[in-house]
Amino acid sequence: MEGWLTAWTKRALLEVQTYVRLLGAVGRALVTPPFYVHDVVEQFDAIGVGSLTVVVLTGGFTGAVLALQSGFTLDQFGARAVVGRLVSASMVKELGPVLTALMVSGRVGSGIAAELGSMAVTDQIDALRAFGTDPVRKLAVPRILAGVGMVPVLTVIADAVGIAGGWAVATSQLHVASSVYWNSVVEGLVIQDVWMGLIKPFVLGFVIVSVGCHVGLRTTGGTQGVGRATTHAVVAASVAVLAVDFFLTKLIISLLY
Repeated sequence: MEGWLTAWTKRALLEVQTYVRLLGAVGRALVTPPFYVHDVVEQFDAIGVGSLTVVVLTGGFTGAVLALQSGFTLDQFGARAVVGRLVSASMVKELGPVLTALMVSGRVGSGIAAELGSMAVTDQIDALRAFGTDPVRKLAVPRILAGVGMVPVLTVIADAVGIAGGWAVATSQLHVASSVYWNSVVEGLVIQDVWMGLIKPFVLGFVIVSVGCHVGLRTTGGTQGVGRATTHAVVAASVAVLAVDFFLTKLIISLLY
């Protein structure tokens, strides 16, 4: 048991060390040439536009079910009219950023790990180094920039669609007047809530893509290794999203509220 724990600790520390080294290499690549602008644009399209459908569906149904569930609960206090306030605050501050990040980690994190993992096990990463190309600069940096840039945009879209989904349910199922719902939405949000909803996606997007790149570049073991790396990337990114969200929420509350 003690030997297993020691081996596990060593592997965990090695992964952390390798991840930190990757972040250092990304930081250097961001401020020194060459810059692969075309690759960055391609990743913006792959991560942003490619994830739009799943994010819209997730946001819409989340807002709808949130309004449906909370509406009947609020009836116990005679407060059905404030359902818009609950939907908007929940979507903007927490559900929008977290659910968007989880959807992106499932779609994009796994894709990055599989793509880079396939390149690693077929020696394409080594071939890039042989030709004098930095794999981190060529492969990781464009994906990280796209993740940091597009996850906030996707989050805003998810928030808007979620609030609209809540409005559809509130007016059709809960019989709340449209004007009452939208007034409640506006009254339920303060500027600190908006800042919280905008700051989180930048950090979560960075975490998702950097974890996917780290796992992909570390892949070994052929096609089975690629499968394991894909699974590990999704699990690690999802857990990291929830953990980072908690600590980030505590930090933002202490600074803004």
